Amino acid sequence: MTIGVLCIHGFSGGAYEVEPFTAYLRANTDWLIETPTLSGHGEELKMKGFTAQHWLMDAELAFRALSKNVDEVIVVGFSMGGIIALYLAKRYKVKKLVLLSAAAKYISPKQLVKDFKMLATEAYHRNLSNNELFLRYRHKFNNVPLAATIEFMKLVQRVAPYYQDIKIPVYIVQGKLDGIVPYHTAQYLFDQLASTNKKLYFSNNGKHHICYCEDCFDWFTKVLAFLKDM
Repeated sequence: MTIGVLCIHGFSGGAYEVEPFTAYLRANTDWLIETPTLSGHGEELKMKGFTAQHWLMDAELAFRALSKNVDEVIVVGFSMGGIIALYLAKRYKVKKLVLLSAAAKYISPKQLVKDFKMLATEAYHRNLSNNELFLRYRHKFNNVPLAATIEFMKLVQRVAPYYQDIKIPVYIVQGKLDGIVPYHTAQYLFDQLASTNKKLYFSNNGKHHICYCEDCFDWFTKVLAFLKDM
């Protein structure tokens, strides 16, 4: 039996967000791993004009293409990709789901306020270019249109009613220090999903980009064992 894994990145991101996990899967399985790039996303963001419908269709086309070459498909989704993964599970025959920092709830306002207060302070002292947070997100600040952010919110709202219909096995991974998705979102998802075979892993030191957290290999091994238990 051949197995394929479709890995979907997050909003304003790219395949690099899940690369450590996909590399681990490639090194430890003979599965066919696909990491499509959603419209307007990737290393060079060009998001203007793209909508939630474009991103959902991108994922559907990638799923259909992969499913033609394998017997079973596992879907892994990071952040917004986790919500798209749930959408696919509602519409297609998905074997198992892995949800990484899934964005079922919006950006943590508390963390955003803290981060932007820091940015404002640095700007006041004319040291903005040296601020680590600013350097990390400057490209996104300049290249993510407000309209695209609204489309992201629409996508989350569109998929929310599907949670209670998801009955396939699912593994949820969430960092407790996530400044983008409030960490209690994972418990909310866990409770909402109708799956009887579901697991939840909290990384005490994990931030939003959970594939790069210090304990990533701990949950990598746990998730792989879960996926192999067919």
